[in-house]
Amino acid sequence: MATQTLSNDDIIEAIGNLSVVELAELIEKFKDKFGVTIAAPVAAAPAAGGGAAGGAAGAAAAEEKTEFTVILKGAGEKKIQVIKEIRAITNLGLKEAKDLVEGAPGPRTWWKARPAR
Repeated sequence: MATQTLSNDDIIEAIGNLSVVELAELIEKFKDKFGVTIAAPVAAAPAAGGGAAGGAAGAAAAEEKTEFTVILKGAGEKKIQVIKEIRAITNLGLKEAKDLVEGAPGPRTWWKARPAR
């Protein structure tokens, strides 16, 4: 059986052509196959001179990011699912989420994510 060798550029191009849902499925398969987890890198805090001050600096550095900039280019074929996800991520009502999705692409005022439950 002949094997085909793909260059890194070919792989990147193929990944770039995937939908968000297909990319999420690919990531899950990758994690399962190689037994890895994906975590955001954590920057090391510089060494502090005092015990209490150092602890406070470390806690501030580990604080979770709650504000994100998102650019919605379009809803694609699954507009209803996109509206549901917008509502799940934000505190927007049905009408506001629908207006946001139908108005894409375009300038928007973005929101803060809901705190995790």
